[in-house]
Amino acid sequence: MTESAAGLLESVRRQLALREGDNRLIPRIAEGSASPAVLAELAAQQWRIIASDRRSFLVLAARCADNPGGEYFAGLAAGESLALDKLGGFATACGLDSAALLAREPLAGCQAYPAYMAWLALNGDPAGVVLALAANFATWSGYCATAAHALRHYYDFDDRACAFFDFFAAPAPEAEAQALAVVERALPEGSASAELLGYGRLLQSYELMFWNTLADLDPPES
Repeated sequence: MTESAAGLLESVRRQLALREGDNRLIPRIAEGSASPAVLAELAAQQWRIIASDRRSFLVLAARCADNPGGEYFAGLAAGESLALDKLGGFATACGLDSAALLAREPLAGCQAYPAYMAWLALNGDPAGVVLALAANFATWSGYCATAAHALRHYYDFDDRACAFFDFFAAPAPEAEAQALAVVERALPEGSASAELLGYGRLLQSYELMFWNTLADLDPPES
């Protein structure tokens, strides 16, 4: 892979990184002060997101069937299938079975992310989507690593209950290589337009909206 493609991905991650403290829920999970109720809501909202994103990635894979993006997005869809299975362990630890997950109402602030991801699947430039996901996955991975540690340390969740967060916290070198291949082919000069970078800014905003919507359900005790 060219140095310019790797440099572009790293530059986008730096530019679009969220500031420490923007997410109001993760610090509370990290210190063990988030309520069991908000953890259960996190599980329910994620269940809807993962199922939606899997379909979005399959649409993108079909759009990119004849170029490296097809393999990349198909791999992401397969990962979402694995994640959905692992999410069951977290939901069970939070007291939710399949019926309870279905019964939970979607929250607009949480479901804005998959709604925008679905829009990108239909309308977005695939190279711009890859850049957006590169930035977002870096953010999401960090949040999941924090959650996995805290759930074991403060909430006494076992490995099965934490498997969903472990899965996303782990590096994915194959996906990174595929993302580089997409960027190298689509953006050989190692630069991206403001429009393409805008995908990532919106996706990061919706990521933050997800967590802070949940945080608003569980205000800290005064």
